[in-house]
Amino acid sequence: MIHDYEQKLLQLIDDNIDSATDDELFAGGYLRGHISLAAADCEQQGITDIMQMQQKVKQSLLDAKSELSPSDWQLVQQYSDKLMA
Repeated sequence: MIHDYEQKLLQLIDDNIDSATDDELFAGGYLRGHISLAAADCEQQGITDIMQMQQKVKQSLLDAKSELSPSDWQLVQQYSDKLMA
């Protein structure tokens, strides 16, 4: 179930490539790694709840906040919220 959700999110990012803005392309590319790491962590821990995976993605982004400028972090947050809605 987690693997399917991961694939769905990654596919949504890929499906938007042709029409995405530069900011969306950046945010999508950045999010891919966080999504895959959260999914792998869930699978390793036996977590099957999608809400818990979404929390792991959000926490991963918070933990990496210092890697991005405030405006880039805001873009990633907004794209993440939109993607997982």
